Amino acid sequence: MAETTPSTDLKRVALHDVHTALGAKLIPFAGYEMPVWYASQTAEHHAVREKVGMFDVSHMGEFSVKGEEAEAFLQYVTSNDVATLYDGRVQYSCLPNDKGGIVDDLLVYKMAENDYFLVVNASNIEKDWNWMMKHKPESIEMTNISDEISLFAVQGAAAIEALQPLTKVDLKEIPYYHFVKDTFAGVPNVIISNTGYTGAGGFEIYVKNENAIEVWNAILESGKEHGIIPVGLAARDTLRLEMGFCLYGNDINDTTSPLEAGLGWITKFNKKFINSEALELQKKEGITKKLVGFEVLDKGIARQHHLIFDSASEGNQIGEVTSGTKSPSLGKSIGMAYLQKDFTKAGSEIFVEVREGKRIKAEVKKFPFLQK
Repeated sequence: MAETTPSTDLKRVALHDVHTALGAKLIPFAGYEMPVWYASQTAEHHAVREKVGMFDVSHMGEFSVKGEEAEAFLQYVTSNDVATLYDGRVQYSCLPNDKGGIVDDLLVYKMAENDYFLVVNASNIEKDWNWMMKHKPESIEMTNISDEISLFAVQGAAAIEALQPLTKVDLKEIPYYHFVKDTFAGVPNVIISNTGYTGAGGFEIYVKNENAIEVWNAILESGKEHGIIPVGLAARDTLRLEMGFCLYGNDINDTTSPLEAGLGWITKFNKKFINSEALELQKKEGITKKLVGFEVLDKGIARQHHLIFDSASEGNQIGEVTSGTKSPSLGKSIGMAYLQKDFTKAGSEIFVEVREGKRIKAEVKKFPFLQK
């Protein structure tokens, strides 16, 4: 998430001027000009963990998939079992490519029979669209509605208290990975989804762009007494890393298999999907590398692409860091990395080369880093 000068070629979310007025630091991210923080990344991180915060993640992509063959189509292009979904249920899944890797990870919402709503990563909107269109039957109506939708993630222990005054829907009655579509903040047909990317609990609110400002303001006003603040993408990254959640482009990509990434639980072989035979064979024969978490024991911070070795000096390269930061909640440096299978057991000692000639000791840890 390197900071650069924003370009006029970047797309802007509906609330761009609102974020500017709030003093947000805006950076290019996934083709958009997005708020990375408003005042302090650390303060925003703690607000979500301890109270409640709101992210504008309207850069995410949304596709509508409809038709009598919609379920069969999604069964083929995604790894999880779409047949287990029912109206109001959400599923985490991925789009496998035909070379053993992952096109993208995504959420699949079942709106109604033959009617699905997909949420994909902003950086992959065009790639995902082209991949799915390549495999789409003519009978399926697929629409890219990414530019019509704003998405707010309200996360934290006080999320329900902050949002409940805005809807007659009993938010406590929406189970995890379920949603309802109802009136919210006076706006009809809003998707209220018990999902998130922080591990802190909360809801994601999908609204049309024309209602974005009024809904954003209503949430801030309703959550004021609970300490709600706007939160940028920098805190979103540290929050997800503390939970061991994968970030596309870092921890998963076109060359990493879902099995290597620890996503076997969303890779269902009771059905045929793209590259399922090869992935099933990989499962049978066993993976040679695995995505794991680690905690740095020495002074220093591991960063993406730092190499990992089996000794403090000399030795063999056994892996590479995919994500790394200092955890605001734990006060420790943590990270994720692909390691050779023999070194993936929790408690294994590894060494991260943070610069040439300088290696720091770390220890493999189980996910999540932050225990509830």
